[in-house]
Amino acid sequence: MSKALLVIDMQEAYVGERCASYLKYDKPALLRAVNDVIDARSGEGCMVVYVRNVTKRSLIKRLALFKVYEGTPESELVEGLHVVSDHVFVKYVGDVLSNPELRVFLKQNGVESVEIVGVDGGGCVALTALGAIENGYHVVVNERAIGTTFERSKAKYFKKLRKLGAEFI
Repeated sequence: MSKALLVIDMQEAYVGERCASYLKYDKPALLRAVNDVIDARSGEGCMVVYVRNVTKRSLIKRLALFKVYEGTPESELVEGLHVVSDHVFVKYVGDVLSNPELRVFLKQNGVESVEIVGVDGGGCVALTALGAIENGYHVVVNERAIGTTFERSKAKYFKKLRKLGAEFI
């Protein structure tokens, strides 16, 4: 079974030194944990895919409290992240699989299982896991390497993911 590690939103805006103070997870510890998983999986021959969350420019989005525009330092993968492949995709909504290029890429590479790490456990990580299940993937949620600010949402989503058959490690 071909497997991919999805590294979600490990960007300067969410994990970097100048990220928003309301993000509650321990950023240095999260970066170390994600790097440990990247190193282990890439050593096993697993495909590593990085996903960056960016905001489309629009009048409505200008009013959003938190936005990350393409081409800004905040949109880049966080300094210190182990980047072992050039498989980098952009998303504009929570679910990584909303990007049709990524769906085609995974299919072309015969991926049947995805392991998910990154941020946020109560947002993009959980939404991606749900989207992956809906698209027929076996899903592994690596809780050790997931940062969460939205704990209530995480609890709700993770309960649903367990019922749908996601594997938690």
